[in-house]
Amino acid sequence: ATDEVNVCTIEDPIEMIEAAFNQTQVQPAIDLGFAEGVRALMRQDPDIIMVGEIRDLETAEMAIQSSLTGHLVFSTLHTNDAASAITRLTDLGVPSYLISATVIGVLAQRLVRTLCPHCKQPDTTLDEGTLADAIKPWRMNGKVNAYKPVGCLDCRMTGFKGRVGLYELLPVSEHIRGAMHPTVDMAALRRTAAKEGLRPLRLSGVMKVAEGVTTLDEVLRNTPQWEN
Repeated sequence: ATDEVNVCTIEDPIEMIEAAFNQTQVQPAIDLGFAEGVRALMRQDPDIIMVGEIRDLETAEMAIQSSLTGHLVFSTLHTNDAASAITRLTDLGVPSYLISATVIGVLAQRLVRTLCPHCKQPDTTLDEGTLADAIKPWRMNGKVNAYKPVGCLDCRMTGFKGRVGLYELLPVSEHIRGAMHPTVDMAALRRTAAKEGLRPLRLSGVMKVAEGVTTLDEVLRNTPQWEN
């Protein structure tokens, strides 16, 4: 936090100490959960609040109320993709009109293993058509430089070394808000998001395959199939 911006967090656990943030750790032994933590943070005049995870309705309601009173709130949910975060909040019991009024964006992420740069070799079995089949209805553009794992001492004979993030960003526009209702149609929501430029996790992953960063098997194993 600074003199201008007060950033407060409630986490379980605090995985990284950040001197610029006012960080609080959940303490179940004294009944300090996420919801109680957010309630306490509201008395500290925060500008930005980060809630480690929304696990129940009470925490979701506190995050929503914080947002409605002018605070920028960040949190996490366990879902398959960005659009599923909307139904997850609905399943927790948050009214759809409150979701529509407060959610401004959802970022989904997955980690996939990256090929070892010391031993990877070109994969001639993968071409543009094979990758295009994995990302329908999207199309492949550009050259495919796919590689396959081999294994060496540097990667302990696994063929992989490190990980890279795949991301799917869903900005909540007016059209997306219009699709948020008690009986939300996920297929319709995804189609609307795709028309507005959403790039699904699998497409993000296949682009990494085409760049020679990871493998198609790794992407297919870690990303959901696009449903429309």
